[in-house]
Amino acid sequence: MKKSPIFVPLLLGFVTASVQAGQEVYKQVAPPPPPPLYGTGFYGAIDAGANVYQNIDILNRTFTRDDPNSVLFGSSVDLNQKHDVGFFGGLKLGYVFGTGVVRPTVEGDFFYNGFNFGADVAGTVKIPALNFEDKFSASGSSWINTGAFMANFILRLAPGNQRFQPYVGAGVGGYYVKYPEFVNQVVDVVRNVREQFGLETNFGTGHVDLAWQVVAGADYYWTPKFSTFIEYHYIDYTTTFASSVANEKIRQNRQFLREAGFDVGHFSGGDLGQHLVGAGVRFHF
Repeated sequence: MKKSPIFVPLLLGFVTASVQAGQEVYKQVAPPPPPPLYGTGFYGAIDAGANVYQNIDILNRTFTRDDPNSVLFGSSVDLNQKHDVGFFGGLKLGYVFGTGVVRPTVEGDFFYNGFNFGADVAGTVKIPALNFEDKFSASGSSWINTGAFMANFILRLAPGNQRFQPYVGAGVGGYYVKYPEFVNQVVDVVRNVREQFGLETNFGTGHVDLAWQVVAGADYYWTPKFSTFIEYHYIDYTTTFASSVANEKIRQNRQFLREAGFDVGHFSGGDLGQHLVGAGVRFHF
């Protein structure tokens, strides 16, 4: 009976060991990394493409002598602008706000925009008193160089895995255009004629004015910070170089033309509307 205390600790040891052997051992697993965020924060981009269509509406006009008392009654002159393809290329700097599906973006858009500007002129000269009628035609063109400086507000969409991000937006800013040589020659002729009549001349060799645009495009992100994109612009140059020269000439000589029997019509606007399609690369930093 005295030996029983010796077996008590042994029995307790076996019980404890068996309980510990039956317990499961849990290891803490690290949480999965968050999915990458594509196209956030500051970025820079370069792009280039084609100026596929432009229209200077002031050059699509017809002048007529519709006064029956005019010696040249029935004579007319038609102006038609040529729609030639051009080139653009530029830089973008911007910032994308937020990381959700809808991401507001502000952007500075700076690009060179060049295109071949030309026009066809055709007309008919009539002298009813002499039963005379003759037709004439001519055409000319020159390369136009412009620079645009736009501030854009854009809404970007980043659905799903965010790699494909379409966007739309609009912007406003300014542009500068340098008159081509043939316009300078026209201006010089007009200036000389006006000076002979003692009239003021204020024609320059370049023009700065307001511009606005709408844009739409889509990025595909190959990495969280690098994408390629395609983009469409409709850009409107208000009071273009052609209208600034032609409108000034018409305004200052409207009465003279009317007295000569020409119906000069109503000259307003004269905006240059262009459709640009291009592609580029975007880098976030």
